[in-house]
Amino acid sequence: MTNPPSRSRKNELMNATPNDEHLPYLERVVHAATRNVAAGGGPFAALVVVDAEPVSLGVNQVTKTYDPTAHAEIVAIRRACADRATFALPGAVLYSSCEPCPMCLTAAMWARLGAVYYAAESQDAERAGFDDLALYRLLRSPRDTWSVPVTRLPAADAAAPFDAWQAYDDRRPY
Repeated sequence: MTNPPSRSRKNELMNATPNDEHLPYLERVVHAATRNVAAGGGPFAALVVVDAEPVSLGVNQVTKTYDPTAHAEIVAIRRACADRATFALPGAVLYSSCEPCPMCLTAAMWARLGAVYYAAESQDAERAGFDDLALYRLLRSPRDTWSVPVTRLPAADAAAPFDAWQAYDDRRPY
């Protein structure tokens, strides 16, 4: 997995000029996120771009579909992967209307995306009542302080699925 973008890269994007190659994509997701609010969805949108071509636009569908994982970035990544019959999008770029939450950022890394660019900051989402920053803070804290217990319990043959995976000749590593 790759490291998160550096602060200097964030500053570079924030100081982009109108000729910047990223701005049309960012503007597209910001407008899609705004339209999604009027359509009854959350204020988020994301776009997967491959070789400078938009391949998948996703908007937040959490409240519309009763799916807590239906964030715009997840929707866009799922569609791009399904359309391309792959679970990895190396070199693809994800543009998001807002800084991705931990789940979406991790999904981008699992999809092996080449870069993630976003418009609004997590602080903007927090002002609107979204708890992305709280989740980032929680993940940095010791697990025994979390509001939801996350605990390993001993189970017989817990490693059996991994042994089966390693022994399976037709596996598709990811």
